[in-house]
This record gives sequence, C-alpha cells and structure tokens, in this order.
Amino acid sequence: MARFQSLLLFVTIGLGLLAPLPARAQAPAPATPEIVAFGDSLSAGYGVGPGESFPEQLAAALVKAGRSASVTNAGVSGDTTTGGLARLDWSVPETASVVIVELGANDALRGISPDVTRRNLDAILAKLKTRPATQVILAGMIAPPNMGADYASAFNPIYPDLAKQYDVPLYPFFLDGVASVEGMNQADYMHPNARGVGVIVERILPLVMEALDAAKGA
Repeated sequence: MARFQSLLLFVTIGLGLLAPLPARAQAPAPATPEIVAFGDSLSAGYGVGPGESFPEQLAAALVKAGRSASVTNAGVSGDTTTGGLARLDWSVPETASVVIVELGANDALRGISPDVTRRNLDAILAKLKTRPATQVILAGMIAPPNMGADYASAFNPIYPDLAKQYDVPLYPFFLDGVASVEGMNQADYMHPNARGVGVIVERILPLVMEALDAAKGA
C-alpha cells in the first residue's frame, strides 16, 4: 500500500511538472484618450452639416496629425454657464483626458451679470481640477460690442483671471479669426460656418495636442 501511494505521488508530481504553465496576464491595452468639447452651440455644431461640427473637425485634424483620441460632443445649443454647471457631472465623464470648456457666449448675449458668469465658470473649473487625470482648456469669450464698455470691462477679464487662478491653458477667444470675418459665418453672423469651424480647429489644435501630452504624462 505504501509503495502504491509513493508511486501515485510520483505520477501526480510528474503530471504537475508537465502541465502547461498558466499564461502570463496581458497588460491591458491603453485606452484611447477622450476629449470632451463641453460648451454651447459653438461646440454643438449649430447650423453646420454632418462632419462639420467643432468636435468632428477636431477629431479629423487629430487623425491627420497622427494622434489617437476620441472627441465627444458635449455641446448644448443655447446653454449658459448656469446650465453648464448644472449638467457638468453627467455631461463630462470622470474618464475624460481633456475637457475644452467653451461657455459664456450666451451669458453675454443675454446680458447675464458677469458676476454670475464668473461664479459658474469658477465652480466648473474647481470641479474639473479635482480630477487628477483630466487636463482642462478654457476657451475665452468676448462680450459683444452692443453690451457696452462697462459690461465688457467686467466680462472679458473673467477668462484670463480664472485660467491664471486654476493654472489651466487659455485659448483667449474661441471665435478668433472667425468673428466678423467675411465668409466664415452663417447668415446670423453669430455662428461659424464649416469653414469658420475649420479655422477654430486649426488655431486651437496645438493647445489640444499639448493637453493630450500632459494627460498622458499624468
């Protein structure tokens, strides 16, 4: 009996040695970075066709530049900074690598107090800065001339002030090179056409790529 048990033990050990080793766990493939365009109609693509919105043209420009990233359209036409703050948590996932905050144009068009706009953008940036893996780009806006000098003097500094306070990159004026430029706007002279969106993408692209690099480093 003892001899049989010894033989059984030998066979069991031998089979164990001959059994294939468990496969090494494969490291998960790196997730594609997600960029979120969090804004109003200028981000949503109001009045332009399929493939012509800011997020879509930005995604195409990144591919052309050899960058791998998805671009989510989190723009809502007519949104103010108040609306943006209210929907931030469900509009911008925690997994976002880069968030482009483009809000405030409708605040200015409606004559909303710049103090309200400042408080809302402050709260949005404060929330996003609690996400260590997320890089933020603040897209600035300029008050329309018809709002008067006093309004502009209170509204326009909001963006550079908050960008400095939260140490985030500032794209000073989202409509730079497009506002009031012939051939760049739709009939309402407030929203860029496809060509105008292309100019915005071309000008903001370097900042977006820098943010992607920073997110990768983080």
